[in-house]
Amino acid sequence: MTLHEQLTEEIRTGPRGPRVGALFDLDQTLFAGFSATAFTRDQLVEGRLTPSDLLDSARATLSFALGRTGFSSFVTATAAVYRGMKESVLEEAGQHAFEKYLATEIYPESRAIVKAHQDMGHTVAIITSATRYQAEPVAKELGIEHLLYTRLAVEDGVLTGGVVRPTCYGEGKADAARSLSAKYDLDLDQSYFYSDSHEDLPLFEIVGRPRPLNPTRRLAQIAKERQWPVRRFTSRGRPTTGDVIRTGLIWGALAPSVVFGLAAGLLNRSQREAFNVMGSVWGDIAASAAGIDLRVEGEENLWAHRPAVFIFNHQSGLELILLLKMLRRDFTGIAKQELRHNPVFGPLFQAAGVVFVDRSNTEKAIQALGPAVEALRQGRSLIIAPEGTRSTTPTVGPFKKGAFRLAMQAGVPIVPIVFRNVLDALPKGAAVVRPAVVEAKVLPAVDTSSWTLDTLDREIEHVRAQYVDILGVSKEAD
Repeated sequence: MTLHEQLTEEIRTGPRGPRVGALFDLDQTLFAGFSATAFTRDQLVEGRLTPSDLLDSARATLSFALGRTGFSSFVTATAAVYRGMKESVLEEAGQHAFEKYLATEIYPESRAIVKAHQDMGHTVAIITSATRYQAEPVAKELGIEHLLYTRLAVEDGVLTGGVVRPTCYGEGKADAARSLSAKYDLDLDQSYFYSDSHEDLPLFEIVGRPRPLNPTRRLAQIAKERQWPVRRFTSRGRPTTGDVIRTGLIWGALAPSVVFGLAAGLLNRSQREAFNVMGSVWGDIAASAAGIDLRVEGEENLWAHRPAVFIFNHQSGLELILLLKMLRRDFTGIAKQELRHNPVFGPLFQAAGVVFVDRSNTEKAIQALGPAVEALRQGRSLIIAPEGTRSTTPTVGPFKKGAFRLAMQAGVPIVPIVFRNVLDALPKGAAVVRPAVVEAKVLPAVDTSSWTLDTLDREIEHVRAQYVDILGVSKEAD
């Protein structure tokens, strides 16, 4: 049983149906950090807030934190800076802040809990003191239909600088939950509420299953007194000392792997054997040092047809290590041109026959693929991420045609590898690897011998649909 299965066992063995509510706070509950901080930071960077506006917001925040003003007055003070701004501007700003700062901060555990509730047919909702502009992108990403939030006053699509009362804070959150319950006939005694804050005590007290997540010190004490189960997640936010040490060991393992590879190459008088040993040793040591429990389904498909073009969904820089561990030998890859200048991987990749492509220039990129076709014809397999770039979420992005055309030209099959949970260990933009259970499903080889340019788009979409089905996520718009 995986960590997430253990985490969601209570949900999966509990009551089913839409009368069970699963209510979630936003900040520090669904993701690490605070949406207001990300939103304000983005507004400042984009020039929509002046330093004076920021100072006024800071004063209002401090006054609220010290208990001198209530939440409604605090929101009114901070919302004043948006007076006269089109609501569409804040909608776009919220989405941009989410994609830039918050998408990779969603707790994998919270994502799993939300999914478990959805699978049980529960009525899932976010109830937050934040505004719609902060919360809606998160709700869309997690597929949460119901969203209750603090509303800013809008007239004819323009913000007035005011706030619609009552706000969704404290007792206001409990009132919002009661309203949702009345509208959808929820059984609050059978419902769950997840939050990190003692300020949400009114809502905790009206549900039958209060579930503090990453609680503040005060909420943790209340939970202890009332015997509420508490969970804390460390998969996002500030890394632990152990996480930093493990990440250091990953890179530290590279040097001895190179030594082993060079020794094997010299003994066998084979450059290919040098890279085979180097890659497999580093993959094994690095994955173990990082605390990655790699579970492979369909492992026989890794060896049934070689050479082949192995494709994978690209979410993390960790996939290279996992592929080295899985494929073991006789393969090379395609990498973006920028990696050629990396002082460590640049020389190693060039010596290993990696093909570098300029993604900004399609014509040059196509011309650069000639050596890749030749490598396939000489018996070396190829690894490519058809999405082209890493995703910040599990969503399956559009597939580019390069990998598939290479397979057609070389007369080799496509072997799809579907990674699940790699984002748990190392999301895009992160520098520290966290321990995680990573699943890899290797699908049977796809024969490309009958493909033509006329049918290529349809064949690619068929392969991509398998990723969508296995991952259980929506397709990203082309």
